[in-house]
Amino acid sequence: MKIVVIGGTGLIGSKVVAILREGGHEVVAASPRNGIDTITGEGLKQALAGAQVVVDLANSPSFEDKAVLDFFETSGRNLLAAESEAGVKHHVALSIVGIERTPENGYFRAKVAQEKLIERSGIHYTIVRSTQFLEFLGGIADSAMEGGKVRVSPGLFQPIASDDVAAIVADVAVAQPVDSIVDIGGPERAPFNEIIARYLKAVGDPREVVRDPDARYFGGLVDDQSLVPLGEARLGKIGFDEWLRRSRAKN
Repeated sequence: MKIVVIGGTGLIGSKVVAILREGGHEVVAASPRNGIDTITGEGLKQALAGAQVVVDLANSPSFEDKAVLDFFETSGRNLLAAESEAGVKHHVALSIVGIERTPENGYFRAKVAQEKLIERSGIHYTIVRSTQFLEFLGGIADSAMEGGKVRVSPGLFQPIASDDVAAIVADVAVAQPVDSIVDIGGPERAPFNEIIARYLKAVGDPREVVRDPDARYFGGLVDDQSLVPLGEARLGKIGFDEWLRRSRAKN
């Protein structure tokens, strides 16, 4: 099976590409660096020729509200049009759990717009909505710094390892489309502030984490239902301690 992975050189994309190639599939790791650009449309027609599946893992280089919305709408329209012309049978997109529950978050609003384009495209699809990646806990702590302390909401949080995300996305890519959303998350759920504090302690970071219900997560207030799957979800296998062990082994 020919599968095109848009964003195939990124954190998740490179892992998805490796898994699919190990499974014997013909995989195109598409990115602007190899002449395949969903914003300009460059190289799309050639890359998608003969493809049965497209996995869209493209991400905006800017997180400014207008820029990220423009990115996902332009990229989505160009890609879906090219897929329709090429006769692609299954569009797989990686999105985020709970994007409709925090409308103050501009990035989440942009992902909602992307999902709507997919749903209206006429192409069979599966949208994989993931919780936040464990790899980004340090960056989240940095963004939450205020007054010398890390201020984090106590809302529930369920981060997932990127290896688990890639494994599930690859599995979905070779399965039949469901024309719906699949939620995925990590195997452990706890208050957001507790997970960040646990991470900082584990890596020897002395910063104090403050439990703050008014703390914002990239512009949006969050509660126990904002960032976790509310119904059925596929769970990853790698817990926090195992992920940390693997991360240290790589370094």
